[in-house]
Amino acid sequence: MEITGKIIAVMQPQGGVSARTGNAWKSQDYVIETQEQYPKKCVFRVFGEEKIAQFNIQAGEVLTVSFDIDAHEYNGRWFNDVRAWAVNHNPQISPVPGAVPTPDAAPMPGSAQSTATPFPPAGEAAAEGSADDLPF
Repeated sequence: MEITGKIIAVMQPQGGVSARTGNAWKSQDYVIETQEQYPKKCVFRVFGEEKIAQFNIQAGEVLTVSFDIDAHEYNGRWFNDVRAWAVNHNPQISPVPGAVPTPDAAPMPGSAQSTATPFPPAGEAAAEGSADDLPF
């Protein structure tokens, strides 16, 4: 799954030593907020010191996070784990429905700002009785 948005919080890294393997581990949580008409927030985790350094996520950045969702049970309660496996720092953000386009945005076809030729081209009326004369 993927989510694109702005990083609004960077939590403190957590770490420890695995009781099962004896290996050290490190993880860090981040909060991302979508840039939709009704923004949503999601907390995700990056696991592993190498991935934390590789992704180099900073507060205020707009990025796309690819993640997996898993759940686990602890003492009769269930908890979700949203774990990032890839981060794209140059996302292509689609415009929010109903948003006002920015001046550098391309004009919509058929709009007053469009430089495209109108359809059908002016002055090229179909000849009466031609073979491609469609009823609509």
